Amino acid sequence: MKKKWLIVVIVLIAVFFLIWVTGPREKTTPSLKEKAKVSEIKEKEEPVQSLPVEDFEKLYSQAKKLISEGSFLEAKEIYKRLIQEFPDNSRLSKLESELWDLNIKILFSPLKDEYSTVYEVQPGDTLSSIARKFKTTVGLIKKSNNLTSDIIRPGQRLKILTAKVSIIVDKSQNKLFLKINDEIFKAYPCSTGKFNSTPTGKFKIVNKLIDPVWFKAGAIVPPESPENILGTRWLGLDLKGYGIHGTTQPETIGKQVTQGCIRMYNKDVEELFDIVPVGTEVIIID
Repeated sequence: MKKKWLIVVIVLIAVFFLIWVTGPREKTTPSLKEKAKVSEIKEKEEPVQSLPVEDFEKLYSQAKKLISEGSFLEAKEIYKRLIQEFPDNSRLSKLESELWDLNIKILFSPLKDEYSTVYEVQPGDTLSSIARKFKTTVGLIKKSNNLTSDIIRPGQRLKILTAKVSIIVDKSQNKLFLKINDEIFKAYPCSTGKFNSTPTGKFKIVNKLIDPVWFKAGAIVPPESPENILGTRWLGLDLKGYGIHGTTQPETIGKQVTQGCIRMYNKDVEELFDIVPVGTEVIIID
């Protein structure tokens, strides 16, 4: 009996010894992943080096000069640098607004940027077929290429937006943000629903109308009527009765006053109308 217990004890000792010899050791050197994490933390801890104020004025003047010369792409890069280098500048909101206006100027011009391509018109092409192919709008193609009619010819080269367009509506700010890829391309003031009636969630644009008719409690209110609160454009969402539209009451923009729709200045919704195609994602947040 004692002999059996002795054998068991010896076996257990041998097992524990093997585990100790071959088992995992405490790491003495960090892995590549850990090194990357440490490097990332160190980078975050390093303070952002801001430019002197005199450099701000110099760069801002340079950007303005470039705009006056029509060098919009170069001016845009300076604006982006100014916003990054001077996040606490008192003129930050002005810089952002001017950058957003510059974005639209570039978008509505033949200037090719990182969001566009140049397409050569093929036999049988129409503006509508090209717009469908690239998931953009006829209005944007015309504006981007200074076209005054829908007539195009084979061999003609057209600037076409190829990036993804989306919309975010922030109810707390009463702001509508147009995004192209991951960039906030422009922000627009808007009105949202009173008593928090604008629904939140992810939607998409399913129809677009110029000078929409308003069906008010069974009555038809024509586009030219001052009582037609839909204004000059309608972008319908995939939630019946809800959409993004213009207004005949511009004094209400920036307030929570609607029946649930998103209301914009007519000039702003007309601009947006030309940019966003049917199928565009719309995210509404509190």
